[in-house]
This record gives sequence, structure tokens and C-alpha cells, in this order.
Amino acid sequence: MTHTGLLGDRRTTPGRKVLISGASIAGPALAFWLNRHGFAVTVVEKAGAPRGGGYPVDVRGTALEVVRRMGILPRLRDAHIDLRRLTFLDGDGLEVASVDPHAVTGGVAGRDLEVRRGDLADALYTAVRDDVEFLFGDSIDTLDQSDHGVDVTFRGGGTRTFDMVFGADGLHSRTRAFLFGPEERFHHYLGYCFAVFTMRNTLGLSHETVMWNDPGRAAALYAVGDTDEVHAFLNFARPRPPFDAFRNPRAQRDLIEGVFADAGWEVPGMLAALRDADDLFFDGVGQIRMPRWSSGRAALVGDAAYAPSFLTGQGSSLALVGAYMLAASLADRDHTTGFAAYERHTREFVTMNQEQVGEGDATLFPTTARALEQRNDMLRSLGTMPPPKERPAHSALTLPDFVPVR
Repeated sequence: MTHTGLLGDRRTTPGRKVLISGASIAGPALAFWLNRHGFAVTVVEKAGAPRGGGYPVDVRGTALEVVRRMGILPRLRDAHIDLRRLTFLDGDGLEVASVDPHAVTGGVAGRDLEVRRGDLADALYTAVRDDVEFLFGDSIDTLDQSDHGVDVTFRGGGTRTFDMVFGADGLHSRTRAFLFGPEERFHHYLGYCFAVFTMRNTLGLSHETVMWNDPGRAAALYAVGDTDEVHAFLNFARPRPPFDAFRNPRAQRDLIEGVFADAGWEVPGMLAALRDADDLFFDGVGQIRMPRWSSGRAALVGDAAYAPSFLTGQGSSLALVGAYMLAASLADRDHTTGFAAYERHTREFVTMNQEQVGEGDATLFPTTARALEQRNDMLRSLGTMPPPKERPAHSALTLPDFVPVR
């Protein structure tokens, strides 16, 4: 799927004022490219400052070309996590297999990147912070669209008018709710919940992940380097989303402790650390699937529009590519034709990546004893198989050329 003529003839309208909600990955990336195309950009973020930390994320395929064109690829290469080993354990804590991580993640050694989410977010923010306006500690309260623009009222007070507004505010996007209604209309639940937090590296792990499984449950410890801290990960199958727990940390802890109460290996210690963790992130595993990504003068990008779920490993990459394509589509067009071009040239790429996983189809997290046995047999055979090839979906789109503002 190649689109190299997307930009067409240049007819820029310098100074078009736009607002982006969200300053994690998609937001700063979109701000960067819109600024380069001559837009006056404001980014609003409910957090009080750029967010650091977070679990590791992947940058693969077409997204690598996006960060290269942004000039941040060398910095991300320096921040690359060199994960060297992925060890799987059975329900009794005995080793099933120890494999090259790329053999199961679909990454390509020596080319694809894995970095801490905070490192990627900081690189994006640093690349654009001097060129656009950031409003931290604030958020959109109301949106009112008209023929002349979008009137935005901020929770911190005041009203401003923009030519366009973009939602880059994640899986549970409030901007999407303003424009299209409740999340339940678009959230495609994949049958799992997960929790991530940090804890002490009591096993002395280094550049490796160790994962324990029994049917429907998984626990992993992920050491991104030689540090005293590891990322703890708990994943479990659940037929329906536990909506009552999503906004209630106490309910989240109670649910997790109940699911893993009789688990072995290091899980009791993980549950003890969970009780005191101040960085717990809990959510359902799902995708956002929408028939359209824009409404009037507003559009969505990244997880807000097409979250693929962490099971694909493509969330950050889709955000980076989507931001580039959205900005390129608007470079010489009004919002109506620009948004249409964005969807026309990007949707197939998004769909290919989302379709890498379906409901209940998570290879690493089997829900039955038979499926777990089959997965373990597959893992044991990886040592005799040739190195993995890059998944075609990761690189299924060729970026249009960037034409700077003259």
C-alpha cells in the first residue's frame, strides 16, 4: 500500500489555529508535523507536566521512518532497551523455554526499537516544545463547532476559538466522547484485563523478561536493564469488562488479588508489591474501531481513533504514523477534504495491524490447558526455526514526501 502523491500541489494557509488534546505520543507527533506544515498549534494536557516512566513500547516498520524524519531516531537508538532473553515458566514455576524475544514479538533485531514510553514521549516533546504552545494541567470542558471554527471552553477557565481540534487523548478519549458518544460504541473488548506496576528486582533480573502462565492467567517480571526495579505485569482472561473497577483502584487491587490468590512462582510477592504500588495502571485489553475518525472540524488520532491493543505491539507505531498522515493530509486541504484523505490513505494500514489479533486470540496468554500445551510446544520449537521475518502489517504503508512550508 503505497501513497506518495498524497500532498499534491502546495496551497498552504499559514497560521491556521489548531488545538490538540493529549501530550503523550500521538499529540506531540501531530503537533510536530502540523507546525512544519505552517499551522499555529496549541496542545492541552490534563497532567501537570510531561509524563515520564511507563512500560516499554515498540517502534517498528513505517514508524521508524517517521521518527527518522523527525530527527529523533539517534536519540531513540540510544534509549533502546536491549532485551536479550524471554523465559517462559509453567504453573509450577519450571522453565518451559527460553527464547530470543524477537521470535515471539515480531520485531526485527538490529532495526526495530523498544524504549520506555517516557523516553519516547520526552523525545517527541523536546522536538516540538519550542515551536508550539503547551497548556499543562488543563483539559477541554466543552466543544462547540460552527462554520467559522470550534469554540473551546477549558476546565481551567477561558474560551478560545480554533480552526480545528484533534483528539490524541488515548483509549478512553474524552474528545471522542464529545464528538461521537460513549466509548462502549467503539470499544471492542478482547477478553483480557491487565495490570502494570513497578516493584523491587528481587530476582536480580537483567535485560530479560520471565513469564509464568497457567490457563487464563499470566504474570511477568520485565527488567529493562541492570536496575533495582522491574516492571511487573499481570494479565488474566475475563469474559466481560469489569467496568466497576476501571475507575476504582481499590476495586482493581481486590479483583487482581482474587484472580491470582492461589498462583505460585513469584506471584505472592507481586501481589504484596501491588498493594503498595503508587504507579498501578489497570485496564481491559481492547481495540477502538470506528466507522469514521472525524466529525466536522475535529478528528481523532492514535489510540483515541484506532487503539490496536498491546497484544499487537503496534500502539505507539500507529500513533506516530497516523499523526504524520493526518498532518500530511491537511497540508494543502481544508478540513473536509483533508480528513477524508487521512482516512482514505491510512485506514487500510490501521486495519491490517488491528487484525493481527482477535478476541480470545492471544498466543502468549492461552485460556485453556490444551491451548497452553500447544503454545508451549511452539515455544520449544523456536530454537530450531529460522529467525523471524518482519510482519508485513508493520511496514504496509509508504509515507508521502514531506514538503516544508515555503
